[in-house]
Amino acid sequence: MSHVNNAINWKEIFHPRNLLLNLIGVAFITLALKGFMIPNKFLDGGVIGISILVHELVPVPFALLVFVFNLPFIFLGKRLLGNTFALQYLLTLSLISISMASIEFDAVTSDKLLIALFGGCLIGIGMGLCIRSGSVADGFEILAVMTTKKIGLNVSEVIFGMNTLIFLAAAWYFGITTALYSIVTYFAAVKSLDYVADGLEQYTSLNIISSESEAIKSLIVEKFGKGITVIKGERGYLPDNFLVKHDCDIIVTIVTRLELLRIKDEVRQLDPKAFMFIHYIKEASGGILRHKQKH
Repeated sequence: MSHVNNAINWKEIFHPRNLLLNLIGVAFITLALKGFMIPNKFLDGGVIGISILVHELVPVPFALLVFVFNLPFIFLGKRLLGNTFALQYLLTLSLISISMASIEFDAVTSDKLLIALFGGCLIGIGMGLCIRSGSVADGFEILAVMTTKKIGLNVSEVIFGMNTLIFLAAAWYFGITTALYSIVTYFAAVKSLDYVADGLEQYTSLNIISSESEAIKSLIVEKFGKGITVIKGERGYLPDNFLVKHDCDIIVTIVTRLELLRIKDEVRQLDPKAFMFIHYIKEASGGILRHKQKH
């Protein structure tokens, strides 16, 4: 295991922006759970889903269950990510438990589709805001990171496998209909979390092959202020003329979602036949990227 910095960054933990994001995130999670999911026996994935399932089976308060079930992941987070993350995680977990134990309001709706969509979106937004604050609201991803090192699967596959067991248990105890709607809730939460955590500025690798490569290089660098990498390649090798080929420049640049369509439109104006393809990436740093505040 790589070395983890165990020094506690109190400024990061109690930064007003991080605290505000955490509080708003917990508010969304509480609304999703109290107003939509728990009254209607709907599950999300992860530790929260397990807590809802156990809460429906045994007379133990949900606030206590979600706190206790998340405690082991705090220690895992401490080992993997350090003391600062562990304390932020503990703070988020405490806020969720307190809000779930102390705030009472009636279910917003009993319509299953509305519960699945709005409950999932709200809890996903809440978890995304907690991530933006430097914390998490559920420990499954920490467990998945450790598990993937032992069994060779990636994090997404491990999380999907663990959540599949939760939804199978939901189908057994609550019926197949509720379990299927819970899966919709889970996917709505995942998509909402991605948009909030990564934002509209999620980075994308745009790759361009064009006969007007020099003009496109100038466009990207001078007009859009983006850095580029030029890979020397060959184009041609067509099925009906395999032996014909010529050198070309493959232009690679890292852009955000908001920039992607604008750059593609202007590239097409320079060369309507330009070949473009994109890779979605989880993270990019260094080089000429838009500077974003570190969370």
